[in-house]
Amino acid sequence: MLQINSFLRKDISQAPAPNYWDILALIFIAAIIFAVSWLLPQMAAPFSPSESLPISLSPDALPAYCLRSVVRICIALFFSLLVTMVIGTAAAKSHLAERIIIPTVDILQSVPVLGFLSVGVWGFLAIFPGSLLGPECAAIFAIFTAQVWNMVLSFYQSLSTIPKSLREASHIMQLSGWQRFWRLEVPFAIPALLWNMMLSISASWFFMVASEAIDVNHQMIMLPGIGSYIATAIQASDMEALCWAIGAIFITIVIYDQVFFRPIMQWGERFRPANDTESLSTSWLARLLSRARLLQFFFQCTREGATFLLRLTNRTLGPMTYKPSAEWQSVITGISVLVRIALVALLLWAIFFLVHFFSVAVTQADIGEVLYLGAISTVRIFIVVCLCLIVWTPIGVWIGLRPEIARRIQPMIQILSAFPANVLFPFFATWILHYHLNQDIWLSPLMILGTQWYIVFNVIAGTMSIPEAQRYAVDSLGLSRLIWWWRFMLPALLPHLVTGAMTATGGAWNASIIAEAINWGGVQLYATGLGAYIAYQTKMGHSAQMALGIVMMCVYVLVINRVFWQPLYHYAQRRSQTEG
Repeated sequence: MLQINSFLRKDISQAPAPNYWDILALIFIAAIIFAVSWLLPQMAAPFSPSESLPISLSPDALPAYCLRSVVRICIALFFSLLVTMVIGTAAAKSHLAERIIIPTVDILQSVPVLGFLSVGVWGFLAIFPGSLLGPECAAIFAIFTAQVWNMVLSFYQSLSTIPKSLREASHIMQLSGWQRFWRLEVPFAIPALLWNMMLSISASWFFMVASEAIDVNHQMIMLPGIGSYIATAIQASDMEALCWAIGAIFITIVIYDQVFFRPIMQWGERFRPANDTESLSTSWLARLLSRARLLQFFFQCTREGATFLLRLTNRTLGPMTYKPSAEWQSVITGISVLVRIALVALLLWAIFFLVHFFSVAVTQADIGEVLYLGAISTVRIFIVVCLCLIVWTPIGVWIGLRPEIARRIQPMIQILSAFPANVLFPFFATWILHYHLNQDIWLSPLMILGTQWYIVFNVIAGTMSIPEAQRYAVDSLGLSRLIWWWRFMLPALLPHLVTGAMTATGGAWNASIIAEAINWGGVQLYATGLGAYIAYQTKMGHSAQMALGIVMMCVYVLVINRVFWQPLYHYAQRRSQTEG
């Protein structure tokens, strides 16, 4: 207690006098608080599913719509980070959790947003009856499902590939588990996690239309937001309103890139290996906050308080040398056996339920059709991911090897990746209709617009995480370009390439529902594939066929991941740990 009191008295006595930068920072923080406080009561306004919320296509409504969409994205991102820290850490540190979590993530990232909405909206409407908070939570939940899976896989991959030298150093320093998590594991995972956070924001914008225009029992609930604005513009064939939406999204992305991602990327650069602190990028917001004396004093007190708590925790818990006794070890073993039995029983019950449900609601012809359509979508997605790997791997390596260029290009990449590609789908639809093009061929590139960024961000993050000393040592050998790629760069990037391709495949399956079925006004274009099948059955209200398509999509993703991606990922993980 005396130490805590002396710590507080010491900090209070050193409080500096505020300057005019503190006033600017206070105005900026107050503006954010005011905007959020103005919006939150509207999210809990009275609401009835039988009522329709009017969506105005006036450009004057776009600022408020963009603010509401950004707040939904930020809330979903907060929960995505929370789940990532918990689930990713559990999967990386427990073999039992890994066997459960990773296959579950593989399945869930393949479940389309329509599938989560069809289940989540009824649950949230029941939890918040008579309130707009029900549809709002359903939309946030849908955005959360578009964000979290690649973040979990990235965090898990980073924690699983920490070099042995760093782990041994943490044991030598006798860090507790809590200290090792915040001093070693989180800093090591920060660079890749930040790039995947940007990717999650991109996925949020991609599925914004589906998240804010919710179809409940053949009735459309339009939540005020940029996604519902776009859906209304597409339904009305209003090209002018669509152009206004594109401009508003561009401005919104630029603003939150300056306010959020520029400062956080500058903060994250300090965790890169062998980083040159003189070449760190800067942002106007970071400079503003760094010059505000009172705010910096508050940040300093927070850092010192966190350090004090970490030291206190280390003194209380001591180093991680505790080993459970034989009795506790038997209890833990028994619990793990019970968990496995419960999971097997749950899986058998789910299989029995699905078999009984589909035997009554669908025919063998329906099952054969979805198998055939799933095979076509598998081939289409495989071609798309291979093209993305061939095109973007050398470009991402070129960017990642040049930190100064990466800092200059990063805002452009952020803007392009966060820009919702489905806004451009109506232009593709008019082009295909005007020239009478083959829908199966020319709708396929639309999946590239939404999946290429999974590979781009992982390649850039993986390249930037390679220590400079290692790169210089390899360059000094004078290797040819082909040997340099084959013996050094591709093995070093292999975990990131596999993670990027794996998440890109899951994202492509999810995006296929939107990319294989696009509309403009009253015209609907369908490509041959499982995504178009699910979109059509959802539109027609055939719940059994829609569920059959979603289950078949999950089966395809699970089989592909188990047969191909998981062995390749474990090989890359073992190789990385051996080299580390």
